[in-house]
Amino acid sequence: VQLQASGGGLVQAGDSLQLSCVASARTGSTFDMAWLRQAPGKEREFVGKINWTGSSTDYADSVKGRFTISKDNAKNTVYLQMNSLKPEDTAVYYCAARHIKGTIYRYWGQGTQVTVSS
Repeated sequence: VQLQASGGGLVQAGDSLQLSCVASARTGSTFDMAWLRQAPGKEREFVGKINWTGSSTDYADSVKGRFTISKDNAKNTVYLQMNSLKPEDTAVYYCAARHIKGTIYRYWGQGTQVTVSS
């Protein structure tokens, strides 16, 4: 499975941005998907995840209520809608896939830069 993340950019605090992650193969029925991010000088951190059916999501406390993950299985695409962006959201955002029978996110996209100015 290859993942291609896109949609990053430079925005101002309070703005919204939507990231997309397109999979090279059908992931809807066999993969859970996640978004993670890594800010300069910091470790990669969990942002949120969605299960293979799209019926369940989970978010880091830092983004809860502002970010929403959704998926379109017909398009093999997962989205990260980011609202009320803050400068501390600045990071490279990665999407990742985990087989439903697996324990780790084995497949990763290349990352897309999000920069939020104050």
